[in-house]
Amino acid sequence: MVDFFANYGLFLAKSVTVVAAIIVVIAGIAALSSRNKSSAEGVLNIDSLNDTLEDMEDALREAVLDSDLYKAQQKAEKKKLKQEAKARKKALKKGETAEEEARRRVFVIDFDGDIKASELEPMREEITAILTMATEKDEVVVRLESPGGMVHTYGLAASQLERIKRQGVPLTVCVDKVAASGGYMMACLADKIIAAPFAILGSIGVVAQLPNFHRLLKKYDVDYEVLTAGEYKRTMTVLGENTEKGREKFIEDLEDTHLLFKEFVGEFRPQVDLEKVATGEVWFGRRSLDVNLIDELQTSDEYLIAACQDADVFTVRYEYKKNLQERLSDMSIKTADSLLVRWLGRLTNVRLLAK
Repeated sequence: MVDFFANYGLFLAKSVTVVAAIIVVIAGIAALSSRNKSSAEGVLNIDSLNDTLEDMEDALREAVLDSDLYKAQQKAEKKKLKQEAKARKKALKKGETAEEEARRRVFVIDFDGDIKASELEPMREEITAILTMATEKDEVVVRLESPGGMVHTYGLAASQLERIKRQGVPLTVCVDKVAASGGYMMACLADKIIAAPFAILGSIGVVAQLPNFHRLLKKYDVDYEVLTAGEYKRTMTVLGENTEKGREKFIEDLEDTHLLFKEFVGEFRPQVDLEKVATGEVWFGRRSLDVNLIDELQTSDEYLIAACQDADVFTVRYEYKKNLQERLSDMSIKTADSLLVRWLGRLTNVRLLAK
């Protein structure tokens, strides 16, 4: 057992060295890539969910059905499509087709939010592209997943969704896992909020926390001075001594932010009892329906598959082109993550053996 731990310690030392080297490489690559990021261009990827479902159905039929029956169905389907194409071509020649007679379109975008709402930038581009042709007969569906984060970034993200409403295009938000705090700030703009039964929603509140090392510095006779112009330029600090007056002002600002949050939710979801739900609590999907935080219990998969029956459904994703340095950086980060996961697994096994 002693030899095992000695060998394992050597392995860890080597791994730490490797990861340290990777981190240095990542830092260098990040510095190089940041010079070119401002000029990076993106590409808009659009995929038809209808076509994807048809391909899946066709693959399943081919695997399950008798070969002769499958071929017969394929032949009949091709004949049907050919007839539909002829009819459309004939109608076009006669000028019989009109925009109002076309199938409605559903545009799907994804927002997977972190504390900084990093997905905001591609979402802005996606919404801009969609609004160039979306009409009141179409629909935008946002598959939203976010536990919330910074107030100003999520406020801007919510404002981007508001652009859709201002143009009169129906907006639906689907929550399969979580839309809390800033995530719910975005969701409440929707004409319809759909959530999975155990998705987490709500958290209509504001939180701020920070450590303070003033007493530690004071113990070792280290002075830290904060110089400001303006009484409330800095109300709370990490290293300086916080005053009761500054603390009260900080709490006042939090309360005002919370008030703005409640007013925002109340404006777009007047059916919600803010006194009951704006407490910072969260609700699972089933309970969210009881307090009007959502409108329906359903997964995004169910909703979109059903939409394919009478609409053309497109997923829209704006992706930034990555240069060589950025691709290498991503690869290095994935390698480091993989090593960390292996460490955790091995350490867990060691603890189990030690017991």
